Amino acid sequence: MFVASGGLEAGSSSAQQLAAHSSMAAATPATSDVKPARQSTAKGPYYVDFRARTAASYGHAFIWYGKTGQREVEVAGLHPAGDTVPYVLGHIMFVPSETGASYGDLDEEYLTASYRVYLNEADAMKVFAYIKHLQATSPVWNAATTNCTNFIGRIAAFMGLKTPFHLIKPEEYVNQLRELNGGRKTVQLEPDRG
Repeated sequence: MFVASGGLEAGSSSAQQLAAHSSMAAATPATSDVKPARQSTAKGPYYVDFRARTAASYGHAFIWYGKTGQREVEVAGLHPAGDTVPYVLGHIMFVPSETGASYGDLDEEYLTASYRVYLNEADAMKVFAYIKHLQATSPVWNAATTNCTNFIGRIAAFMGLKTPFHLIKPEEYVNQLRELNGGRKTVQLEPDRG
């Protein structure tokens, strides 16, 4: 399955932008990934910002996360590695992925939707560790299953947030994520049981 897309990681920046900006949505996270959450009234010093932006196709969903008040931001998202060919092939098969920032993720002018949730330090460390784990264990991209909205949805579910149906455009996904959770601004994870 990787043979068809192997060696295609280099290419023009416009074609790379097309490949890196794509996604629709995907599978529901495994039950073991889901952590129940309690609503908290105090804003935490840490945040996860679920974001959507324009792209050459139907958009891209990703997250910013970090500590409030710091200029540095971490970016995580799932997109095909390489040029246009992996993006096109990813609509019929699994292709190698990347899980960091892609072209446009740091540019506010491309932003189409955002939903920021705050966490306390202890919960943020658990969520950030889960994000890093998800990045390390997401080697493939597919437009219908393992794509950008599935990726951010797994993070939202881990945080105890309700997640929308997975086969919608990234902008709709982020907006529905906010609506399903009543626009709540804070999350507090339930203590682990067992």
